[in-house]
Amino acid sequence: MDWNDSPEQAAFRAEVREVIERQLPERYRRGEGPGERAWEFDRKSDDPAVREAAAQWQEALSPRGWVAPQWPAEFGGAGLTPNEQFILNQEFAAAGAPGVGGSGVGLLGPTLIVHGSQEQKAKYLPPILRGEVAWAQGYSEPGSGSDLASLQTSARRDGDEWVVNGQKIWTSGAHTADAIFALVRTDPQAPKHRGISFLLIDDIKTPGLSVRPLIDMGGHHYFNETFFEDVRVPAGNLVGDENRGWYVAMTLLDFERSNISAAVGARRLISGLIEDLQSDGRVPSASTRGAIADRYVETEVMFNFSFRIISMQNRGVIPNYEASTSKLFASELNQRLALTASRAFGLAATRWADGTAAGRYTDTYLRMVPAGLRGGTSEVQRNVIATRGLGLPRG
Repeated sequence: MDWNDSPEQAAFRAEVREVIERQLPERYRRGEGPGERAWEFDRKSDDPAVREAAAQWQEALSPRGWVAPQWPAEFGGAGLTPNEQFILNQEFAAAGAPGVGGSGVGLLGPTLIVHGSQEQKAKYLPPILRGEVAWAQGYSEPGSGSDLASLQTSARRDGDEWVVNGQKIWTSGAHTADAIFALVRTDPQAPKHRGISFLLIDDIKTPGLSVRPLIDMGGHHYFNETFFEDVRVPAGNLVGDENRGWYVAMTLLDFERSNISAAVGARRLISGLIEDLQSDGRVPSASTRGAIADRYVETEVMFNFSFRIISMQNRGVIPNYEASTSKLFASELNQRLALTASRAFGLAATRWADGTAAGRYTDTYLRMVPAGLRGGTSEVQRNVIATRGLGLPRG
C-alpha cells in the first residue's frame, strides 16, 4: 500500500478542498442537518433555506461531474479513477459534505449504464444528475433480508403492464424519494435466484403504492415500509431480461467499498469527543480513558482497511472478503465508539434528548444499533470472511 498521494493525486485533493472551502453551504459546514442522506432529506424539507442549501451543493458539484464521480463521462459523470473517488469521498467525509443523488447515483445509475436500454438511459440518468429525481431501493422484505433471493413481492404481466403486489421493508428514504426501483418475483416456479426481475417504478405516488414510516428507537424517521397493491408499471420499465433481475441487481460499480467515509466519520467522532470532554472539564475514569484510547487506535485500523481496499482497486483487483472485513469492522467500531462516548459523560448521557454534548453521543449510540444489520448483517460478513477469506467449509 502507498499512503502518500502522487503529485496528480495531491493536485486533485487540493481542487476538492478548494471547492469545499468556497462552495459548501454553511448548513453542512456547521454539521447541521439529518446526518445520513442529508441531501436527499434536505431537498424535500419544509424549510426553504434548507432546500436552497441542498440545491446549491448540487449546483456546485454538477459542472465537475462530481454528482456521479464513478459514472463514465459520456453519461454525465466524472469518470474518476478509483483513487480519485477515494480522495473525493475522504475529503467530503472530513468536511461533513453530503453526497448528492443518493441511491440513484450509487445504485440505479451504474445498473442502467450496464444493463439499461438506450431509452432508459436517456430517460432516467439526466434527472438523477440534475438532482430532480431521488430513487429509493426496494430490496428487503419482512422475511427476506440476509436471504434476499427469497423475496416474494410479485409482478404479473398483464398486457403492456406489470402488476405488482407485496411489501418491502427498511426502505431507506422512501418518504422523500420520487421513485423506487425494486426486485420482484416474475416466475414463482423458478429457482429463487432465477425468477426475479428488476423493475423501475418511476413515480412513488403510483396508485396502489403506499409508504409508511418506521420510527427508530431514537425517534428518527429514516426507514419505511412500502406496500404494493395492484401497482401497474409499464412493461418497458423492466431493466435487463425478465427473470434475470438478480444478476442485474448484483452489478457493483461503486468504488466506495473502501468505506473511507466510515473511517473518516469515526475519526471525526473520536476527535469531537475529546474536544467536548476537555470543554466540559470532565475527567473520565481510568477505564473509560483506556477505552477512548482503544477507540482512537481502532480508527487508525479502520483507515488502513480502507487504504488496503483502494490499493487493490488501483491494481485492478476486486475486493471480496476484504470489503466484508472493512464493513464488519466499521459497523462494530461505530457501535463501540458511540457507547464509549456515552459512558464518558456518565449519568449526564441519559438526558439524550436535551441537545447537550452528552445527549448527542447517546443519540448517536441509538442510531448505531442497526449498524450491524443494515447493508449486510455482521453474521453474513463473518460467513463471507470465513468461507472466501479463510477457506473454511460452509456449515
